[in-house]
Amino acid sequence: MTAQYSASTSGPLAGVKILDLTSVVMGPFATQILAQLGAEVIKVETLEGDNMRHVGPMKHAGMGHIFLHANAGKKSIVLNLKHAEGREAALKMAEGCDVFISNVRPQALARLGLDYEAVRLRNPRIIHVSCCGFDQDGPDAARPAYDDLIQGATGVPWLMEQYGTPEPAYAPTTLADRVTGLHTVYAVTAALYARSQSGVGQSVVVPMFEAMAQFILGDHMAGLTFEPPIGKPGYARLLTPHRKPYVTSDGMLCVLIYNDKHWRGFFQAIGESDGLGRDPRFATHSARAANIDEVYAEVARIMRNRTTAQWRTLLDAADVPNMPMNSPEDLLANPQLRATGFVSDTVHPTEGPMHTLAHPTKWSATPPAQSFSPAPRLGEHTRQLLEEAGYTPESINALIEQGACRTDA
Repeated sequence: MTAQYSASTSGPLAGVKILDLTSVVMGPFATQILAQLGAEVIKVETLEGDNMRHVGPMKHAGMGHIFLHANAGKKSIVLNLKHAEGREAALKMAEGCDVFISNVRPQALARLGLDYEAVRLRNPRIIHVSCCGFDQDGPDAARPAYDDLIQGATGVPWLMEQYGTPEPAYAPTTLADRVTGLHTVYAVTAALYARSQSGVGQSVVVPMFEAMAQFILGDHMAGLTFEPPIGKPGYARLLTPHRKPYVTSDGMLCVLIYNDKHWRGFFQAIGESDGLGRDPRFATHSARAANIDEVYAEVARIMRNRTTAQWRTLLDAADVPNMPMNSPEDLLANPQLRATGFVSDTVHPTEGPMHTLAHPTKWSATPPAQSFSPAPRLGEHTRQLLEEAGYTPESINALIEQGACRTDA
């Protein structure tokens, strides 16, 4: 499917204006979702630009691949927030916005004069969202936070070691950034709803550490749930080293035989030749959970006896959940993702043909835009946005000369 770039003017958040001071992954991931939902997102960048502009692969300097995917649908303005006039420009723009969002450490944001107290003086209806490392009421409030650090601090490497990696390791995706980004999206939308009821704005803090701790402990608190503890931490089904794609006679297949109905279908499909259906380890959900290593090992042994295609036909007929093991290349060509328009092909004005990803939800009355503007060049919209905020061309030139802002070169 081929999509055309355009400014987003539809979606459930159409009419919402966001001043976005976020960078790297967590914040931009959140604000890109909000842009896909119809919000106008004004991305405020430093003179050097978002760090992810400079992480390849890329065709042209300043347009790295992660930046392209996390910042489509936004407008870029470059402001030097350490310059008095640059800060004033940000505050002036905040007067006309619904949401002010940053992932600058709150202490640094306060030093810049852009904390909630400062911004709400200019706009009492503003929703001021601070994406930070830690809840500000704790002893780690001022600590810096990055995805690797938060993954480590919330136990992801420990879990990987329990799972069977040779040594503790981080998950190979920006897990903490994206989990926290999703918390940020619902925080913004819930705060907008609250304001629609009360008429006033508020400050919202979205901390990475607490967001990921909730994510991890929800699965793995286990016996520590109770006081005193009645067992070790860790959800055994997720931690068994046998929980992985199964090897077939000619490839790999992902299979989850989960509930009693699935197991009955599986045993019927394989013909019960070895009597596993009568094995007490397989009899109930609790029994399987208590013997998960042996259960998954037995399934792995059986799966080697047929080809991937044979298994898919057999398992589909028995209504046993299964899916192929895909690579990123496979996903880009996936018939489901292509048919739904989630993956589409576009032509970026400067970066040329590229694949883009749509918003994954579907709405009956206020659907997200099917196309949106491409990720902007650094400072591409500086003049336009300053003019909309009330600056004259002459005053914009003065700001540029003073080093308070810059435009796309």
